[in-house]
Amino acid sequence: MNKQNVLIFKLPELFNILNELKNHLDFAIHLFTEKDKLLEFKKINTDSYLVLTDSKNEIKEEKFQLILNKFPYSIYSIIEKININLLKYKYSEQSDVLVGNYSIDINSRLIKKNDENLKLTEREIEIILFLKNSNGPQNIENLQKEVWGHNSDLETHTVETHIYRLRKKISEKYGDISFINSTKLGYKIK
Repeated sequence: MNKQNVLIFKLPELFNILNELKNHLDFAIHLFTEKDKLLEFKKINTDSYLVLTDSKNEIKEEKFQLILNKFPYSIYSIIEKININLLKYKYSEQSDVLVGNYSIDINSRLIKKNDENLKLTEREIEIILFLKNSNGPQNIENLQKEVWGHNSDLETHTVETHIYRLRKKISEKYGDISFINSTKLGYKIK
């Protein structure tokens, strides 16, 4: 898993302090003195991030930022605040994943369409996300390996049964019989 990014905006002293501790941090740090450069970095690096700045340099349109106003903070307090905000961002990021005409809330394991919710199992969510993020159809062996974490020793009917049950749930709730398609090459999300 890639480290989350903390984008430090116009706080070079704080960057220097955190840079000395970078081998002990659970996140990567980057210093920016220009707003345009920071926004350009965000476009290229779509991983989780948090902008860290003070109220004087706050970026009004930025949703995920931590404003540090009352100095001096202890370095441990700053790191704790950063980690908490990164967790909040991760939680928020997982509460609305778009898959076709549906929205999936990974945190509560719900699939939503037109204000109707359907509860899914953790495995069903993993299947949907794996198929969504795949470039093409996925055969049973790939699903076994990537979703179940097993090689060929898993009973192939396990995958087929899960796909069947997931299709049935979606079909019964939303009338969508083609959410997961089966091809000669494997399964895919439409």
